[in-house]
Amino acid sequence: MQQPDKGLKRGLSARHIRFMALGSAIGTGLFYGSASAIQMAGPAVLLAYLIGGAAVFMVMRALGEMAVHNPVSGSFGHYASTYLGPMSGFILGWTYAFEMIIVCLADVTAFGIYMGFWFPEVARWIWVLGIVLLIGGLNLCNVKVFGEMEFWLSLLKVAAIVAMILGGFGIMLFGIGTAGTEQAPGLSNLWAHGGFMPNGVGGLIASLAVVMFAFGGIEIIGITAGEAKDPQRVIPRAINAVPLRILLFYVLTLFVLMAIYPWPQIGSQGSPFVQIFDSLGIGAAATVLNIVVISAAVSAINSDIFGAGRMMYGLAQQGHAPKGFARLSKQGVPWMTVVVMGAALLGGVVLNYLIPKDVFLVIASIATFATVWVWLMILVTQVAMRRSMTREQVAELKFPVPFWPYAPAAAIVFMLFVFGVLGYFPDTQAALVVGAVWIVLLVIAYKLWVKPAAPTAVEVTCEPSMSHR
Repeated sequence: MQQPDKGLKRGLSARHIRFMALGSAIGTGLFYGSASAIQMAGPAVLLAYLIGGAAVFMVMRALGEMAVHNPVSGSFGHYASTYLGPMSGFILGWTYAFEMIIVCLADVTAFGIYMGFWFPEVARWIWVLGIVLLIGGLNLCNVKVFGEMEFWLSLLKVAAIVAMILGGFGIMLFGIGTAGTEQAPGLSNLWAHGGFMPNGVGGLIASLAVVMFAFGGIEIIGITAGEAKDPQRVIPRAINAVPLRILLFYVLTLFVLMAIYPWPQIGSQGSPFVQIFDSLGIGAAATVLNIVVISAAVSAINSDIFGAGRMMYGLAQQGHAPKGFARLSKQGVPWMTVVVMGAALLGGVVLNYLIPKDVFLVIASIATFATVWVWLMILVTQVAMRRSMTREQVAELKFPVPFWPYAPAAAIVFMLFVFGVLGYFPDTQAALVVGAVWIVLLVIAYKLWVKPAAPTAVEVTCEPSMSHR
């Protein structure tokens, strides 16, 4: 019944998939974005991460219900075509690929900046070009090679965060490295500087744009459905484990950070992570952090190229992208999509010269728009799937969404609210405009080029999905 995926190799284990989602979601958002979120909300940023995490978990459960029911490549684009119509699948698939390209551009640029710490005399574009070629080459290998590399890169990143959390508790409990400091570390720092919510509810709401950007990428679990070994068992385990772990990493890390330092100081002296390692008396704190952030950037670029490539492969299968994107190498890898992603990232080499630093927030905001749009479409698709099923078919679901229908409805309302947040604050309004123009352009592209050829393509692709049960 899995006709669309007969060429892809099922080489990803539960271990690979779990760490791929961790690798994609724990990156720039935690290492640098968290400082700006703290400045907006103060200690109340912990609430923002808890609320955002709960909404993202509902997205993952909605995606999991569909992926276990019908594990195909480019999964959520395929499901949207089936249950909302071909245009919805086209818009969702290309918006996800757009999201991955925008995030990758930010990450390859960040990689060039990080390498400049050790080699300031080497031009940044050389590093950007090198990492694009390296990651592109890795993504052309067997999918198991890709999964293994992602596992080790993410493990390094997670180990550094755990070390930081433990080190932070050491500073709090035993006063390590705090001799002669003006402000003693402790829980009182969470409310001693203007209260727990110093900037009011408005500050908490403003931080949501940064918080949701930080969680972006976790939906890659759904993309792996076509290449997972035993997806009915592996995907539920990965979905149930990863959101909780990410939430623990974010909330625990920021809790420790704000207990050690008064929140107004965080980010004022470089990265928050360097501040903690410095306090522990680690002289090479900046070098340690640089190794971690480089692994974080490489890991995120790796995951994003994989995700965008598999989504474009799924789009090509449905007639929503050029047929060349569906061509597979001997290793069962859609090589054309990797080449196209690599070419798009080479544009990042040029952008390094043209875009000033203050455009970085706009790039993050545009990525947030694309991410939240993808999550909203996943939630709406799951509702449409449920409404198309009989009571008996619903009873047969192996991984149903919890608290149906109230939890998915609440998550949908929350995603719409985040769009309102992007539109309300001046710094992020440009993202909403770019996002709206992007959606309009996709609608025009679909009507001009895809729709005339759509009937036959959609019939072929939708049949296996509808008759899956």
